[in-house]
Parts: sequence; C-alpha cells; structure tokens
Amino acid sequence: MATKAAEMRSQGIDVINFSVGEPDFNTPSHIINAAKKAMDDGFTKYTAGPGMIEFREAICEKLSRENSLNYSPTEILVSNGEKHSLFNACQALINPGDEVVVFSPYWVSFPEFVKLSDGFPVIVKTDSKNNFEPDFKDLKKKISPKIKCVIINSPSNPTGGVWRPESISRLLKIAKKFNWVVISDECYERLVYEGEFFSAEKLNRSEKIGASVVSCFSLSKTYAMTGWRIGYASGPKEIIEAMAKIQGQATSCANSISQKAGVVALTGDQKCVQRMRKKFLERRNHMLLLLDKLNNVICDKPKGAFYAFPNLNKYIGKRANKKIIKDTFDISDYILESSKVVTVPGDGFGAPGYIRLSYATNKKNISEGISRIKIALDNIK
Repeated sequence: MATKAAEMRSQGIDVINFSVGEPDFNTPSHIINAAKKAMDDGFTKYTAGPGMIEFREAICEKLSRENSLNYSPTEILVSNGEKHSLFNACQALINPGDEVVVFSPYWVSFPEFVKLSDGFPVIVKTDSKNNFEPDFKDLKKKISPKIKCVIINSPSNPTGGVWRPESISRLLKIAKKFNWVVISDECYERLVYEGEFFSAEKLNRSEKIGASVVSCFSLSKTYAMTGWRIGYASGPKEIIEAMAKIQGQATSCANSISQKAGVVALTGDQKCVQRMRKKFLERRNHMLLLLDKLNNVICDKPKGAFYAFPNLNKYIGKRANKKIIKDTFDISDYILESSKVVTVPGDGFGAPGYIRLSYATNKKNISEGISRIKIALDNIK
C-alpha cells in the first residue's frame, strides 16, 4: 500500500495516508539539540554493547518514576528500536519447535519474530467487543507443553485496544503456572486516553504473581523519534544478558548519538509528551465521530495508541468496479484506487473484515480522508 501511494504521489496525485505508524510531529527541539551537542562533543564512537551506562541509568530512573519498577542497569538492554528488542527476546528465548502464543489481531511482526526463531506461533482469538482482550476459552483450548512464551501488546497496534489490569493479571498467572516467559510490548505506554496504563511487570510484582516478564519499550512513539532507532528492554538479568550476546553479534551496539538524545528525552521536560497525547486524543475523537456516520461500519472506541480499527465485514462479498471484494486487501486496494486514501488491510494483522486507520495526521486530512472513504463505500453494491 505504501509503495502504491508513493507511486501515486510521484505522479502528482493527491493521496491521503492513513497507514502511517508514526507521529507526524517532529522530535522535540531539546532532544534534537542534545544530539547536536553529542556530535559536537565527539560522542560518535561505539558504546558498551548493552548501551551506555548513563542511558541505562536514565532508563532505570524512568521505569521507577513512571512504571513503579526498580531495575539495575545490568537488567536493561538498549537496542536499535523496540522492534530490535522484541526480536532479540525471541531469538534468546525460543528454540526450534517451541510454540509461542500470539493474540489476534497482532502486530504483523509478532508471528514473523517467532518463525525467524524456528518457533511456531499459536494464534489465539481476542474479544473485539472488549478492547480486544484475550479470549481465555480459546487460549485454554490451545495450551500445550510446547508453549515457551506469550507475546502481549497493550495498548495495541493495530486495534488501539488497552487491556484491563484484570486480564493482564489473569494471563500472568497462566504464564506462571505453565512456566511461560511473557514478552510485553509496551511501545504505546504513554498514549492511553481513558483510565491508567498498567505495565505487565508492575502487576506481576504488585500482585506477587512471580511470572518471568521481559518488557520492551520505545522512544519512537512517545517522543516522535521513529527514525532515531532507539528502544530498550528490561527483565531478568540472565535473559537480558542472552539478548545482549545476540545483539552484540548482530549490531554491536545502538546508535551512540540517539542514546545521548535518549537521556535528555527520558530525564527532561515531559510537557512535549503531554502536548502530543492531547493532539492525538482530539484527532481520535474527530475520526471516531466521522466513522460513526459511515454506513455498515462498526468501530469500537480505541483507548490507546493512534489507530482506529473499523469493521467493514459487511462489504466483503459485494461488488465494486465490477469486481467481487474477497477480503480487506481488496477493500484497501479499492479505496486507494477510487478515493486516493491509503488504509491498511486487517487480514495482514490476522483480522479479516477490519482495516487500520492511523490518526497520526491533522484533522483536515482526517475529515477529507473519511469523506473520500464514505463515497467509495457508498459505491459498493
């Protein structure tokens, strides 16, 4: 979809992009200035493989301040983006033939991380009417001795769903019972619009569950630093050390300049985060208001991240431009070709019938884009 949109733009066609998985804001100036200073000061060399100690100490401070979690720098690994952290965790933990629970809808990389580690993803359903929380009946049916890990993601990409602490705790207790390692993707932790964010490890400790949890975090979404490629993981020392060994052979260390900027991001003024979150909330409400007016479209309110995940299942099997719409790949293709709006098919996330819309764009684009989608859908018979 992104390639098609780029081709259209190169031809001068006005395309509205609802596919972006990154903030449309620039990185805050105080973080940029920290990077400039790092370069001027000659901080352009390798750092320690797990990350520079100053940055890992700043991460420990942040985890204590915001997540009520106490860690030492030896339990922290800095990576080239949170995606790298998640990949490292899978590589360190999964052996050939191991199974890993992945909840659907899932971020497209989760099953692939498992497969690249010679494991098998076990896809478990979620409840679309309840913020896409786990379907524990389906999970119970699929439990086997081969399961080694479970991957969770709240707030979620692609759904924007935020799991209640009760559901996370229930899953942690199951993981403890069967000796699974929980890999918790908490990339969107600061983008929660209703209620409070609960880190899986915070619940694990406060309720004395005792599960083994590796938590993965990012600066990308929180501080609009997607291109800086900086993220980190926290967890049991032996797992972090194993992840560090793998990373050391793959990339040596994370970007030194981004690490310096990261120190300032985590320890500096957090008002920039509050401003971006406020904008995203306004955009979410605006997009939901417009989606609610579309015929045959259902969209539950996403409580986090910056995605809406409307259900267009009633259009599957109908005809558009003399072609039968078989799935959401067809729907997204049709919307792009007829309305010049880029959406992401839900089938790629293990969610047939849904499409993902990012509201990481301004209200004007949201209004125009949804208006175009409405016209396209009204022409499906």
